[in-house]
Amino acid sequence: MHPVDLVRLVLENLGRRKARVALTAIGVVIGTAAVVVLVSLGIGLQRNATEQLGGINDLTIIWVYPTYGEAFFGGGGGGVVVAAPGSSQPPEQNLLTPQALDALAAIPGVEGVFPRDYLQGGATMQYGRLENYPNIMGIRTGELGVLDLPVQEGSLDLGRNTAVVGYYVSQGFYDPRQRPGQEPPPPPVLIDETVKLVLFKYSPEGVETRRTIQLRVTGIIGETRGESDYTAYLPIEDLEALNQWITGQRPNRNRDGYPMAIVKASDSRDVLDIADAITTLGFQADTPLSFIQGINSFFVILQVVFGGVGAIALLVAAIGIANTMTMSILERTREIGLMKAVGATNGSVLAVFLGEAAGIGFVGGLGGVLLGWAAGQSINVVALAYLAGQAAETGSLPPSIAVFTPAWLMPSTLVFATLIGLISGLYPALRAATLVPVTALKYE
Repeated sequence: MHPVDLVRLVLENLGRRKARVALTAIGVVIGTAAVVVLVSLGIGLQRNATEQLGGINDLTIIWVYPTYGEAFFGGGGGGVVVAAPGSSQPPEQNLLTPQALDALAAIPGVEGVFPRDYLQGGATMQYGRLENYPNIMGIRTGELGVLDLPVQEGSLDLGRNTAVVGYYVSQGFYDPRQRPGQEPPPPPVLIDETVKLVLFKYSPEGVETRRTIQLRVTGIIGETRGESDYTAYLPIEDLEALNQWITGQRPNRNRDGYPMAIVKASDSRDVLDIADAITTLGFQADTPLSFIQGINSFFVILQVVFGGVGAIALLVAAIGIANTMTMSILERTREIGLMKAVGATNGSVLAVFLGEAAGIGFVGGLGGVLLGWAAGQSINVVALAYLAGQAAETGSLPPSIAVFTPAWLMPSTLVFATLIGLISGLYPALRAATLVPVTALKYE
């Protein structure tokens, strides 16, 4: 049978039973729409989570920590001593010495390596009557510019006795002598102003000693929703002098190394390979990209689960198609016998009924993908309006998308629905093709 004649015959047969075909196709519409909406929801959640994390963290950054003969859990946030597998001895100690930093810089794809140090005592930042308690961190001159941090005011360049502060540091000053009900003071204008950094330490007898230094604020970092928002950056040489006063010991980097370092990759696609190389050198490596990969893996599983739920609805629709085609064969048994009597082959009969089943799947799938796309857009509008309101209340970043339908999903789902119809009609079509013409013509 010519393909054009086959298509025309299939359309005529489906047109003769419009109500039954429509009712059967509704099941396919519901199942297909469920697949489109649920998978689009999973993809939208994944894209939104990735965008939110990508906006908070620079994906080319790797935090590197030394190993002190202990296995730390949580990327330097505390640790538990764990012996190496098969050994009662702890892992080898690897410090971030200048030589180690050179080895990190030699890894292919690394743009820069920046050691960091923390203040090893307490400190209060004061501006007039106002106070603040930022994190104090020492960095190398020029590091902030290389890390592409946003500049709200001033410059990110550091010099002797200068500081660059984060967004919430500049906004977080308060008056410790403020009375209840009194209006809080406005945030001070710190650019090119001098602030006091009051350090304090305690002797073994518990005697407190204080030291005050003056710092000129050269820049304010824009809001990043990360570490920099709550940090005051000093030149690492200045911080080493402060730590020497607090601890009474002069830092020896060749012996003690640095507490951490930042490795910046030239391309985010190389980050995981660089992190593996850092781990091979014996250091701990942590990067937001590895966390995002874990998030992506979770959402892939979520998409499979969502797609499976929609596929169950399609399976129910497939049973309906099989039932409809079986009833059609019973009603058209004599017609099948007549087709064979005038020369139709088993293959032609099989093609006609498979074409009708696939046609029901195609019509239902087409309606389902259109309905699913429209439902996804409606959910997107409602969800974004709600989530934007929630973000405004919490001060977080508003989401850009809630439901995302990729270009490949709709045609893929349409093809899948058509195949479901084709497979559902396979048994009834085989039954029709194997009917004996004489028996079929006698069927009442």
